[in-house]
Amino acid sequence: AIRNLELAYPEMSPEERQRTARGTFESLGRVLGEASQLRKITPENIRDIVDFDLGPEIDALYEKVKKERRGILITTGHMGNWELLVQGFAILYEPISFLARPIDNPLIEDMANSLRTRFGARPINKSNSAMTGISILREGGFLGALVDVNAHPKEGVFVPFFGIPACTTSGAALMAIRSGALIFPCFCVYDAEAGKYKFVHGDPIEPTITGDRKADVLATTEAFTREIEAIIRRYPDQWLWIHKRWKTRPKGEPDLYRG
Repeated sequence: AIRNLELAYPEMSPEERQRTARGTFESLGRVLGEASQLRKITPENIRDIVDFDLGPEIDALYEKVKKERRGILITTGHMGNWELLVQGFAILYEPISFLARPIDNPLIEDMANSLRTRFGARPINKSNSAMTGISILREGGFLGALVDVNAHPKEGVFVPFFGIPACTTSGAALMAIRSGALIFPCFCVYDAEAGKYKFVHGDPIEPTITGDRKADVLATTEAFTREIEAIIRRYPDQWLWIHKRWKTRPKGEPDLYRG
């Protein structure tokens, strides 16, 4: 966590980095501790746990997009409580499909999916998701994707993230481009003052579609990564700084985690 904070916030004092790193572990501990309580959530009590208010502009945009029968790609990340995000959208708007890597332990996988799917949400195996995801979006559905993790060079493109090239999945942009879906960066973060979670979002993004697929994927990925970075900067102690986000390097660049 400290190494990532050194890379992302070179201007931060060592004391500030320590505080932010502690916040990361506290946030993760909160999410893990609350996992057993997710089963108690109902459509009637979820507003006591999460503030869903995205504002009238977003509500109006949602209605417009649905009338156009377009899909919405929700780009999110490992920040706050991403499991609550799935349940919240399923209750407030409509059931959401989401890309996920199956958990290695089948028992834990079954337990996790039983919670995630209570309100109609549907997990999709991340490893073979492209055509399924495009189909969902073309049909006007919601699709959620965690897009804040390091990608393999064959599966991603390098875009700036905290000023450093970060290999980011190209699949999300490709699905939005091929389906014409609106991209909506959104997170479920903890509000300590209110004692509950709240939805926060970046600017909605139209995928770049010029006919140059490679350039379009790069531009679209840059756009949603920029919005995600902006939200992380607002709540730095709730992002998963323990993840080696800059592990994959452009050819010829040194390993940022060596030593």
